[in-house]
Amino acid sequence: MSQRYRITRSLQVDGQSPLTISLEECKQYFENKPDFTYTNVFTVKGATTMSIEGDFFMWSYGDKQIPFRHYDGDVYVSGLNDAVIPKMIEVAGDLRADVVEG
Repeated sequence: MSQRYRITRSLQVDGQSPLTISLEECKQYFENKPDFTYTNVFTVKGATTMSIEGDFFMWSYGDKQIPFRHYDGDVYVSGLNDAVIPKMIEVAGDLRADVVEG
């Protein structure tokens, strides 16, 4: 089973940063990352094909595309691939956010 992580500012109480991560902030951040691309539809292919609408920043890691999804002021990512953990920590640090499970 895959673990899901959330990059969030909701735990912060210092008042230095907004408590949510805006879509515009994500777009500005990820557009400067050559290994990320934005899409508003994520398609999962397997025995069946499923498309999910939303705001996805697709991380290219080797031949894999790993979605970082902006939703409701946070960024979500699956921990299925071990390479995600250091990338997720890097993104959270750059966005002045925390990482929590769930």
